[in-house]
Amino acid sequence: MISQSNTIIASTALGVAYIGYWMWKQIQKYDRSYLKDKVVVITGASSGVGEACAKLFYNAGSKVILCARRKNELERVKTLLMNNKMRKDSSQHEPHVVVVDLEDFDSIEQRAQDIISIHHRVDILVNNAGISNRGDVQSTSLDVFIKVMNVNFIGQVAITKALLPQMISQGSGHIIAVSSLQGKIALPYRAPYSASKHALQAFCDSLRAEVSHHNIDVTVLSPGYITTKLSINALKPDGTKYGITDSATQLGMSPHHAARCIVEATCNKTKELILAPFVYKLVIYLRNIVPNLFFLAMKNRANK
Repeated sequence: MISQSNTIIASTALGVAYIGYWMWKQIQKYDRSYLKDKVVVITGASSGVGEACAKLFYNAGSKVILCARRKNELERVKTLLMNNKMRKDSSQHEPHVVVVDLEDFDSIEQRAQDIISIHHRVDILVNNAGISNRGDVQSTSLDVFIKVMNVNFIGQVAITKALLPQMISQGSGHIIAVSSLQGKIALPYRAPYSASKHALQAFCDSLRAEVSHHNIDVTVLSPGYITTKLSINALKPDGTKYGITDSATQLGMSPHHAARCIVEATCNKTKELILAPFVYKLVIYLRNIVPNLFFLAMKNRANK
């Protein structure tokens, strides 16, 4: 009788917990109206997650500014946005294109001024541009380390610093950094990429504390694998392109799903979001709680 009673209590508790979790998730659903008329700057907007973000922000009524190196691809995305409005409340604002090379540090300050001059404010900066690598530390040239760090970290810092004074002067803003699970856990044969994402996350943690009193929010999104061209464009040890979509990338989440989570995190002003299946989140906890077990797992992965 006691055992049966405990079972009933446990089942009831689980049911209540599930209902509570479901209700909490409903509350967390974002209100797209928050984004209407917001000036949103997106780096890496010429493809993948950046392009998907552009579509969602634009169709929520935002004033979208598209940034990347390839002007022809940015113009393609701009045309796509204007020709394929997904909702009646889609933005009536024409998207703008600003060519930004995150490796050309000397030009970033001027590009930032070009961006600000369009609407005379910047509400949201989505730091999405990035590059990856494939190769062991010994074989990978220093030039690859420098390039990956410049694009994924120094370039992001530069554009953020260049736009930050405008956010401070207007008394509001939101900076979103698209990091990676590898900013939480380093994988073998990804040292430059993992290091750059670790650096980006640390930068954002410091920045978040420093700008909070200016009413500026900082969000770090750490996704797992996404079905983009990141793997194809990854750098081999000699700096040439990897040119292959690896199996993990093929099985990853869609750019649209990642972008939707970015938009939702923006509306909810989420400080940090790990966007990955539970097993990957478990690995992060293992790294922090039982590091030796994590080190063993990575050793086995490296030696396969």
